[in-house]
Amino acid sequence: MPQDYTKAVALFRRATDQGHLDVQYSLWLCYRDGTGVPQDDREAARLFRGAANKGHADAQCGLAECYSFGRGMPHDNDEVARLYRRAAEQGHATGHFNLGQCLDHGVGVPQDDHEAAHFYGLAANQGLAKAMSKVGVFIARGRGGLPQDDAEAARYYRIGAEQGDAKAQHQFAVCRELGKGVPQDIGEAARYYRLATEQGNTKA
Repeated sequence: MPQDYTKAVALFRRATDQGHLDVQYSLWLCYRDGTGVPQDDREAARLFRGAANKGHADAQCGLAECYSFGRGMPHDNDEVARLYRRAAEQGHATGHFNLGQCLDHGVGVPQDDHEAAHFYGLAANQGLAKAMSKVGVFIARGRGGLPQDDAEAARYYRIGAEQGDAKAQHQFAVCRELGKGVPQDIGEAARYYRLATEQGNTKA
């Protein structure tokens, strides 16, 4: 493995031993991806847990991911939702979004459209592109107490699409093709369908 990676890991480990949480998070990424060290899900999860327990929001989201996919620890939806909520309580955009996902689909918490819309909205307000798509869907369908409004849904889709989110690109393409909330424009629809397809969106 490249020498600079192994040196970086050694420095990360030394700083982790001194209690630097951001560095502990970086060391976790090394173990998760096998960068500078052999790939090791168990060690990655252990490092995540240490930083998460000390309140590191990125680590809380990462540990939730480990529980979600059973990487280095047993699958546990209750822990997934709990950790995303802890990150969300710190104002973390990904924590907001993923807690919204849990509430949207009833993962580790009771399904709740209103709460899901609330947390998706918080993530969207923080500029998270994939949250724009979710808020747009809720508005288009009048879910979660949000008034149904095709033009407002299209506005969210456009913002997410311009930020490069493939789902938002596909959704905005549909709006352009059908004239839902925006003037119909087949050429623009084709352009956004193409952008979504280039990112692997199979619906486009």
